[in-house]
Amino acid sequence: MDRTQTMTPHEAAPTPAIDIAQLRARAGEVSGLLKLLANPGRLLIACELMDGERTVSQIEQRTGVRQPNLSRDLARLRAAGLVATRRDGKAVHYRLKDSRIQLLMTALCAAFASDLKTPSPEHKDI
Repeated sequence: MDRTQTMTPHEAAPTPAIDIAQLRARAGEVSGLLKLLANPGRLLIACELMDGERTVSQIEQRTGVRQPNLSRDLARLRAAGLVATRRDGKAVHYRLKDSRIQLLMTALCAAFASDLKTPSPEHKDI
């Protein structure tokens, strides 16, 4: 389709050309990230953290992911460098650390969620 033509609502907007050589060089990294998020619990956790920092109890309450699964999933996300923690007394606060995960979760929510989430201003490139 010529870029000057009008698109119907069901047609996707043209995307910029992809540098396949660059993508090939990082395909393993991207595949690993997608495998990590392929777990429903970890996907829910990442989605919940889009709105900002949360304690473990807040994440558990809002996502329905229960202990010990929640602790295991948070540990895996942290080990992968996708979330960071901040301790405040006994409470541990989690937040998205990698801005790429924020972009990915925004795209997933736009594609699959009924009400779209947009990144909050506090999630700038870290």
